[in-house]
This record gives sequence, C-alpha cells and structure tokens, in this order.
Amino acid sequence: MIKWLERIQLTIGVLFLLTFFVTIVIQVITRISGVSAIWTEEVATYSFIWSVFMGAAVMLNRREHFQFDFLLKKLKGKSKNSLFLFNDLLLLAFSLAIFYFGIQAVQNFWSYTWTSLEQMKMGYVWISIPIMGATMSIYTIAHIFRNIKNFNSEEVTE
Repeated sequence: MIKWLERIQLTIGVLFLLTFFVTIVIQVITRISGVSAIWTEEVATYSFIWSVFMGAAVMLNRREHFQFDFLLKKLKGKSKNSLFLFNDLLLLAFSLAIFYFGIQAVQNFWSYTWTSLEQMKMGYVWISIPIMGATMSIYTIAHIFRNIKNFNSEEVTE
C-alpha cells in the first residue's frame, strides 16, 4: 500500500511540476509577444506549491529528506535502530501537526478566491498541506513499525 500511495503522490507532484513548467513557458511567450496572461503567475505559483509538498512527502518516505547523519554514521545495530525510531517519532509529531494545522488553514481559507481566476477557490491550494501531513504520517508510521519489527534483530533499517 505504501508503494502505491507513493506512486500516486509522485505522479501528482510530477503533473503539477509539469503544469508549473508549461505555465512559465506560456508566461514568457506572452510577455515577449506583448500579450498579458495574468493567470499564469498564480497557476505557476500554486502548481509549484503542490509539487513541492507532494515531493517532500515522498522524500520523507524514501528517507532522502534533510537529516543530520553524524550520529547515524557512528552508531550500529540496536543503537542505530533506536536513533531511527526516535527520529521517526519526532517526524510523526511534526507530520501530525502539519496535518492538524493544515486542516485548520483549509477551513479558514477555503472560500477565498484567486486574484486572476475568481472561480477558483484557495482551498484547492491549501488542501495540499493536510494531504502532505497525512501521507507523511502514514509513511512515518510504516517506518516506525519496520523499526520495531527489526529492533530485536541485528538488522538495521534505513
């Protein structure tokens, strides 16, 4: 299930990154030609936000996110697994906070509209935050279960 969720999230992130790129190209072409396409700035910004948030969750699952690895390189066995477990518990708390406060942000700003496309609600942008928080929580819980399962063995998870 985790691989399936990651694949969906990565696909969404790539589609929004592609939208960002295409919108920027349209923006450059219209500025060169003297035509004003004011919607391109907002679409580019909000699609970039979605792509970054989806990518951040995937990177957390792959453990390719920002981390201090000084201790990880020094520790082995159960000590290393304990550090992974501690880190995952901190990440889980952070992810749950993102989810909780992301829901509050969506509720507070749902009815706001885009400046250039008034039929678009800002809630569609803000909903990326609780989605990121929820998936980061799911990925971290899977890491915690893997760490606990392997804690009694000499196998070290990463």
